[in-house]
Amino acid sequence: EGLFDPARKKSIPFIPGRIGVITSPSGAVIRDILHVSRRRFPSIDILIVPVRVQGPESPGAIVRALEDLQNTGGVDVIILARGGGSLEDLAPFNDEGVARAIARCKLPVISAVGHETDYTIADCVADQRAPTPSAAAEMAVPVKEDLFIRMNALFVRLIDTERRTLRGLREWQ
Repeated sequence: EGLFDPARKKSIPFIPGRIGVITSPSGAVIRDILHVSRRRFPSIDILIVPVRVQGPESPGAIVRALEDLQNTGGVDVIILARGGGSLEDLAPFNDEGVARAIARCKLPVISAVGHETDYTIADCVADQRAPTPSAAAEMAVPVKEDLFIRMNALFVRLIDTERRTLRGLREWQ
C-alpha cells in the first residue's frame, strides 16, 4: 500500500510555529522534549495532547489525538513520543490503526518511540524517526541563536552585494 514509501513522507518545517506533542503527560519523555525545545528556542509554542501510551485503549487514543491535532489551527509538526519498554509496552505503536492514522495525517509526524534500539511500525510510517524523544525535539526545533547568526551573515552578504552593485553602476556611468 506504500505506507512505508519514502516518496510519501512530508518534510519537517524549518521553523515550526507550533509543535503538537502526543505522549503521556507524566514522566521523563515530556520533560525531556520540553527541556530540549526550550533550550534550543525558548519561545517555541508546544501543544501537549496527553494520551495513554500503553494498554488496550492506547491505539484509539493516539488515533484521536492525531486527528485532533490536524483540526487544531497552527500546528506545523507532530511529535508522537513514548519512552522505552517491553515489546508489549510498545504494542500500541505497532497497531495497524495507528499506522494508518499516521499515514493519512496531513501534518508531518516525527515518531520518537522508545530508545535507539526500539523500532516500531509507527517509526516506519512516520515522516521522520527519532531514536529518542529528546532527538525528536532536536529535529523539530532549530537553535534560535544559530538562526540569528545565519540571518546576520546573510544580511552582511546582502549589504556587500548592494554596495558592489552600486559601485558598479557608478563606474558604468
